[in-house]
Order: sequence, then structure tokens, then C-alpha cells
Amino acid sequence: MKRLKLDQIDKRILSELQADGRMTNVELARRVQISPPPCLRRVRTLEEDGFIEGYHADLNAKALGFEITVFVMVGLSSQHDADLKAFEDQVRGWPLVRECTMLNGEIDFILKCVARDLSEFQSFLTLQLTAAKNVANVKTAFAIRTSKKEAGVPVEMVQLDE
Repeated sequence: MKRLKLDQIDKRILSELQADGRMTNVELARRVQISPPPCLRRVRTLEEDGFIEGYHADLNAKALGFEITVFVMVGLSSQHDADLKAFEDQVRGWPLVRECTMLNGEIDFILKCVARDLSEFQSFLTLQLTAAKNVANVKTAFAIRTSKKEAGVPVEMVQLDE
């Protein structure tokens, strides 16, 4: 298992920011029990080293009018690297697709899509996704409810190189 060059303070910073990325540096420093200047330096280092990829608001899809979430399993007719990359490039241009993950096995990609209603999703499915070059088959599964939604990683399980 790869050991990371992080210490307990870095781990606490990551945990706190993952839970609330909007807090001020002063509040973060208070929570991790260090002064603000070194806290800010550590945060910048964590960003530069790629441990922090960005900061995002967790939006309520339903409140914004996106009533349905659909997981779409996509099989391609060719798995050549250029064809996989071409599909991924095309997916980046589809706003309804919120996540795209390449898989190993029977399914090549799983997409997480949102739509305002069934009609909007059906239009996307028939006019864009199934019409896309190299798409051989598509299976859909509509989300009924989400019982757990946690962003990021379980920071408490990160092993440190101490």
C-alpha cells in the first residue's frame, strides 16, 4: 500500500475541508489547532501536491428542477484506446452526464445522468447517447432514492508515513 507524505495535521486539514470547503482559513486553523499562516501554507501545499483537486458546492438537484437520476451502463463496439478516448471526449460535452467512469468487465462505462423529466432523458438517450459513434449497447437504471451520499474519501482511513 502506498504511503503518503502527510502528517496528522494535514489529515485533519483534509478532513475538515472535505466536510466544509467554505470555512475561512482562520476557522480551519482553529479546528486543526495551528495558527493561520502555517495552516494556509499547508493548504496551498496540499493543493499544489494534488491532494485537493477543487472546491465545490453540493447542489440539491431536485430543488433545481432535476427530478430524475439515471445510471447508464454503456458498452462500446471497440475498446481501442483512441475509441475509448473519443467516447470520453464526447461525454464531456453532454451536460446531463455528471459522472463518467470507465469500468473493467462487461460494461465499458457507467454514466451518472440527471434530467428534469423522463422526456428530457429519453431525448438525450435516443438523440445523443445511442446515436454516438461506437456505442454498441446501453442499459439504464433509474435511481429510486439515495441512502448515502458522501463526497471524497474516508480521510480517517488514510495511512500516514510517520
